[in-house]
Amino acid sequence: MTDVQNPFEMAQCQLDGCATILELDEEIHAVLRSPMRELRVQIPVRMDDGAVKVFEGYRIQYNSARGPTKGGIRFHPEETIDTVRALAAWMTWKCALVDLPLGGAKGGVVCNTKNMSAGELERLSRGYIDAVWQFIGPDKDIPAPDVYTTPQVMAWMMDEYSKIAGKNQFGVVTGKPLSVGGSVGRADATARGGMYVVREAAERLEIDLRDATFAIQGYGNAGYYAAHLARDLFGSKIVAVSDSRGGIYSSDGLDPFRIMEHKKETTSVIEFPGTEPVSNEELLELDVDILLPSALENVITAANAPNIKAAIVGELANGPTTPEADDVLYEKGIHVLPDFLCNAGGVTISYFEMVQNFSLFKWSEDEVDRRLAEKMTEAYHSVVETSMKYGVNERKAAYVVAVQRVIEAMKLRGWL
Repeated sequence: MTDVQNPFEMAQCQLDGCATILELDEEIHAVLRSPMRELRVQIPVRMDDGAVKVFEGYRIQYNSARGPTKGGIRFHPEETIDTVRALAAWMTWKCALVDLPLGGAKGGVVCNTKNMSAGELERLSRGYIDAVWQFIGPDKDIPAPDVYTTPQVMAWMMDEYSKIAGKNQFGVVTGKPLSVGGSVGRADATARGGMYVVREAAERLEIDLRDATFAIQGYGNAGYYAAHLARDLFGSKIVAVSDSRGGIYSSDGLDPFRIMEHKKETTSVIEFPGTEPVSNEELLELDVDILLPSALENVITAANAPNIKAAIVGELANGPTTPEADDVLYEKGIHVLPDFLCNAGGVTISYFEMVQNFSLFKWSEDEVDRRLAEKMTEAYHSVVETSMKYGVNERKAAYVVAVQRVIEAMKLRGWL
């Protein structure tokens, strides 16, 4: 069997493995294997030169048995409907795993924001809402930021939906700026949630994080904050980071803030003074305690999994490890923190934002942080206990926990 490259096929393959463990009925398995609703839209946008360009967009609501669907919106030139399907599925399992009263969804628009002006981006953001507004809402489906969408984009989307609704609807999206209903803790939520899971895993494996080394593939938002938090919370050493152009390594450790400043000035982490160059492929195989793939899908495969040396792999990216690689890592005794556990901090803080919007009240940063730590810690231990109970790897265990919760809700509602 070869590595699965199509992201939705990979998500289905992972679910199939869970279905085998749970001995699911064929009917239940079939329902869970496909999204319950898919929307494909065409978004005409007046560009700055006066021409009208039509963008293709998607919104996929995978399963709403546990509550309103929730999931980000990606603006990316290589966006595909299968990627959105996979991400909507993973959001379903992610929300169930951290026990949020939400289902899973995802959206996307095929576009290159790097070639768009601020005005064009605003018109596209509002146009997306004009195309999908009947299918979303604070108690129906709540979008959030993802790749190349920002708090400003979320503010435009919220405002457009509010105009259509005829009243302020701050809760229609999350990830908004603080002054229009956003929550503290959103900027580093994905990384912070991941670090809480890493902390629990390190304690279980008796790894002293004060002496631990980290390598981070992908130095965007999640990767930068992970580096920052690993050093500031634990005293760990960041020895390697990378982005799409390549990576850097220093056995003496890297300063996350200085690296980010360098990237802002040069557009990449490469050629940072006093470091050695390392490719993205080489970074994955470094002899470190903790590896954080924080960029793209399918980077750890059956081909390179035998060469992974980290004791813990924390997946801040979505789908970085193929099913075949999972089996190899498990046999090697590497503790994998699967994506829909490790990166669930983002949707958890988004849920907290929803709660605050509904109650017209703001929580303190300490309150948000405390609640996030509780959610992530509980989810991690439920995965470990299930892994030991069934004798399966951590990803399969996470699927078992999440899928059982979704099935229970579907049965109680009479869907099955």
